[in-house]
Amino acid sequence: MKQGIHPENYRLVAFKDMSNDEIFLTKSTVNTKETIDVEGTEYPLVKLEISRTSHPFYTGKTKLIDSAGRIDKFKNKYAKFKK
Repeated sequence: MKQGIHPENYRLVAFKDMSNDEIFLTKSTVNTKETIDVEGTEYPLVKLEISRTSHPFYTGKTKLIDSAGRIDKFKNKYAKFKK
């Protein structure tokens, strides 16, 4: 690997899928304020709503995740146009 081409903060980061609590480690330069202890080592933490372990395309399961109530908001907004 060439020296001096990577940013200074290129390090291992823990990504946590909040829908199934799966944690995976990878190198990243993402800025984060939270940390998590994984197997006795502390890593910077990035929380994800959906990842490869919970996305329907990768899991083969159809699952509706509506954490912000977007579908209900849409239905209520356009209910007046319903015939």
